[in-house]
Amino acid sequence: MTYAITQTCCSDATCVAVCPVNCIHPTPEERAFGSTEMLYIDPRSCIDCGACADACPVDAVFPVDSLSGAQQEYAEINAAYFADAPEPEPAAAAPNFHAWGEPVFERNLPADFGPLRVAVVGTGPAGMYAAEDLLLHTDAEVTLIDRLPVAGGLIRYGVAPDHPATKKVGETFARFYSHPRVRMHLGLEVGGDLTAGELAAHHDAVVYAVGASTDRRLGIPGEDRHGSISATTFVAWYNAHPEVAPEAIDLSASRVTVIGNGNVALDVARILVADPEDLAGTDIADHALAALRASKVREVVVLGRRGPEEAAYTRSELLALKHLPGVGLLIDDHDPRIAAAVDTAGQGDKAAALRGIPRAAVDWSAPPPAGDRRIVFRFHSSPVAIEGGQEVAALRVTGAAGETEIPTGLLLRAIGYRGTGVAGLPFDEATGTVPHENGRVAGHPGTYVVGWIKRGPSGGIGANRTCAAETVGTLLADAVDGALPAPAHDAKSFARLARRRNRHLVDARGLAAIHRAEHTTGLRTGRPRVKLATVPELVATARSPRRWLPG
Repeated sequence: MTYAITQTCCSDATCVAVCPVNCIHPTPEERAFGSTEMLYIDPRSCIDCGACADACPVDAVFPVDSLSGAQQEYAEINAAYFADAPEPEPAAAAPNFHAWGEPVFERNLPADFGPLRVAVVGTGPAGMYAAEDLLLHTDAEVTLIDRLPVAGGLIRYGVAPDHPATKKVGETFARFYSHPRVRMHLGLEVGGDLTAGELAAHHDAVVYAVGASTDRRLGIPGEDRHGSISATTFVAWYNAHPEVAPEAIDLSASRVTVIGNGNVALDVARILVADPEDLAGTDIADHALAALRASKVREVVVLGRRGPEEAAYTRSELLALKHLPGVGLLIDDHDPRIAAAVDTAGQGDKAAALRGIPRAAVDWSAPPPAGDRRIVFRFHSSPVAIEGGQEVAALRVTGAAGETEIPTGLLLRAIGYRGTGVAGLPFDEATGTVPHENGRVAGHPGTYVVGWIKRGPSGGIGANRTCAAETVGTLLADAVDGALPAPAHDAKSFARLARRRNRHLVDARGLAAIHRAEHTTGLRTGRPRVKLATVPELVATARSPRRWLPG
């Protein structure tokens, strides 16, 4: 029986590396890698060895005969990816019929290559993939820096709480926190506590993995009314981010509108209408769970400027919505192009995933219907203005039939993340990225970027592995060429500087105390963890590890 890759695939290609018959595609060497929604197993050549399932960092691979419920569709989804591939020869000596590429040895360093001291700023997936590459393939000493007093980045604060398998990739990174060649300084802000120049003066190279921490703006009248917030704020709120207050979100409205139709928009919509008791067993923030239990939200409108064939969400995220208990789905059939796109879509087209969802013209002057909560997809609608006094009251949109007003009490912008500049480094305002050449920051020898601050907010967790490989490759090539400036100060000097600038830093032992505290509290309440939600709580726990020792 073959294996299949399912919804939580992170596309980091760990499974590709262990497959003995090359049946998982696209591989990092293929042009399609990074542009497909997930990776796929060819059922015609899979030999049922299970190596991919053992290696997967997010538990996304299962035997086809064990798939149940919503995941059963993934057997067909995997097979469909190879529908146009040639059939294997009947007399083939082995089941593998995918061509192997030439072996690549990207980390072929000179025998006399000395150890480097590299700072990685940011402990999300991009930064940790870069650190992993350096630690596994070189003798580098790595300084991990994060402005928050806890590691994880978007693994901790961006992944939805009802996607626990996706969060498991954090366990892969956590093994490096206590690595003998790693020094960790959490709660240290570059550009605040110390300058980029000071950091560079203590290291051979600095890799910035600071992500894209802000959101894109709509640029329409009324955008700053109370009740108009970014989806990034909402996501941070339900994930217990210490920079978002518990009272930041008001769920007293019966209808919420989400502008955007990417995966973040679907995450937000799903959390808003899910049964809070189903979320009670996750690591959702305590304040968010309490608010959702008292929520008045009955309907979430997911608004897209373009049609269903061009939606930015992945099919797997949409399929997950179809199986939410007690939640109805509806497509607002206000434009004939919508039905045409869905009905004529090919098997692999994105619009085909909407088949089976009811379509009807929605009367927006009426309140959301009683009964089950629902999500309404409205395509081909562009926001024009946000109406109301001080509070949001309605969203005015335009489409093929002219303007429509959708009454709403909360509006969430989910139209994309945007990077912010790092003081002392160049920054492209148009793209929200640091200009670079294969990760190398021009005009700043020894300075590199990786992740969303390098390429913009595109690609999931796994895309950062190949992104990091490119940046680390550039860094090592510069080191071999003698292009890295020698640090003016040693590692002990940097540790003293960091402690002088911020007396509340958290190191690897402190981080372990935080994790132990959160898991211990979670164990008592039947949850994977209960997140500490403020900086003082995190710092105090890091400094009082004995409080959380068992017994």
